Amino acid sequence: MNSRDAVPRSGFERAAMPLDAARAAFEWLVAGDHPVSVDGRLFAGLPQRRVPLNELRDRLLRRRCPQTVRDAVWAHLVLLARTEGATWTVGAVGVALPALTSIAATLSAKFAGDPSDIHAAVLAGFVAELGTIDLRKPRIMLRLRWAAYRAGHSCVREALDAPVPSGHGFRSALPPPPWGHPDFVLARAVAEGAISAAEAELIGATRLEGVPLADAAAQRDMSYQAVKKARQRAERRLVAYLLDDAPAAPGESDLATQVADTVAITNASVHADPSPRVTDLRKKNGTSVSPRDASRGVQGCGTRPTSRAHTTPSPDQLQRRPGSTPGEPRCA
Repeated sequence: MNSRDAVPRSGFERAAMPLDAARAAFEWLVAGDHPVSVDGRLFAGLPQRRVPLNELRDRLLRRRCPQTVRDAVWAHLVLLARTEGATWTVGAVGVALPALTSIAATLSAKFAGDPSDIHAAVLAGFVAELGTIDLRKPRIMLRLRWAAYRAGHSCVREALDAPVPSGHGFRSALPPPPWGHPDFVLARAVAEGAISAAEAELIGATRLEGVPLADAAAQRDMSYQAVKKARQRAERRLVAYLLDDAPAAPGESDLATQVADTVAITNASVHADPSPRVTDLRKKNGTSVSPRDASRGVQGCGTRPTSRAHTTPSPDQLQRRPGSTPGEPRCA
């Protein structure tokens, strides 16, 4: 195997792996007229001259290279890395790069995370073993290789055993309510004429308390469709009112807002129909529950009326069901 095919061709780019940086540093050592080399006369089977480290790596990768020569060369490189460090540590890494890149590729092949940590762990495991490996035992490079593999494998295991994050820093969430408690919203809407007390009672009972719309219709002696349409119209006006009159700082709870809520609730409880009925909607201004004029209903959805109707009922409009007792509306 030729070393140029075994080592990837890359440099110090931003996205480069740690082993790419080691390769680039090694190429600097063997470039120019005076590359870093070893004396080939010290080893049987090597040329009787100075052998550059890149050529030495290619010769050690040949199948016909004896194991004794490999062990002798690696013992020499490890001793130089221990005694002189720096240049020779990079040189030892460069000679071992074909094995190190193969290990890193194997460990990161099915790893979904960032492989740069694995490459760094493989490189760190190899360099750490240079200072502790026993040079009296054979197959020095094989043991260096397994030290690098164990370090990279431990990195993968730590990444896989880490707790799964529960979420990200930015995620969707429900928006804050415009004016705090829903009862306060309905009370202020009634006090300011956006909806009537009867409509607020209907919305609160069916939307907030879970009363089925069919039960609400039976309690008011009306058909299901009539109550449904009455609630839809009231909700459209309520939405338009909230969009137009919502405060600049939603959810604020300062003293002024609390006072405004208290005044609105008090006004709603004093002036509203004590026991409202949805059927009273048909008696106001002589109109029916399902208006046909163009200024109300579907035609006016999403817009606020130019002038709000006065919702305080007159004395002759106050009608109570048998058995009902005067009291404050539910929204108060």
